[in-house]
Amino acid sequence: MDIFLLIVAGLCMLVGIIGSIVPGIPGPPIAYLGLLIAQITKQVDFSWQFLLVWGVIVVLVSVLDFLVPAWGTKRYGGTKYGVWGSTIGLLVGLFWGAGGVVAGPLIGAIIGELLGGKEIKEALKSGWGSFLGILFGMIAKLICCGIMTVRLIQAVF
Repeated sequence: MDIFLLIVAGLCMLVGIIGSIVPGIPGPPIAYLGLLIAQITKQVDFSWQFLLVWGVIVVLVSVLDFLVPAWGTKRYGGTKYGVWGSTIGLLVGLFWGAGGVVAGPLIGAIIGELLGGKEIKEALKSGWGSFLGILFGMIAKLICCGIMTVRLIQAVF
């Protein structure tokens, strides 16, 4: 039974890494589930502090993944129109896969800024901030899932 659970935990780690890039798959929470499944086995013994800290990290990374594109928009001179556009673009983009998740906030921020009366140059700058926010979120999720995967491998071997 332990071997089966460790295989499932490993698959959760793999899906977590994939989900860090592919939209619609909550990568870090699935990878964290892998840690919890591995904890059930006799071979893995994570401390409760380790599991608690990683649980908090997963929640933070997941929340930031939704907030950072709007923050990037604002950081690059976007107004509330661009922030709302970026957020709406992200939600709409979820329905169009990976490209939609990247392009949605970018296009949404640009459209929002144009509707708010900004010039195209300023709107593009705001959209660029949104794109950087998406990229940052993706990298943060990959790092999070990568570290959890390494820790699981270390615990098993």
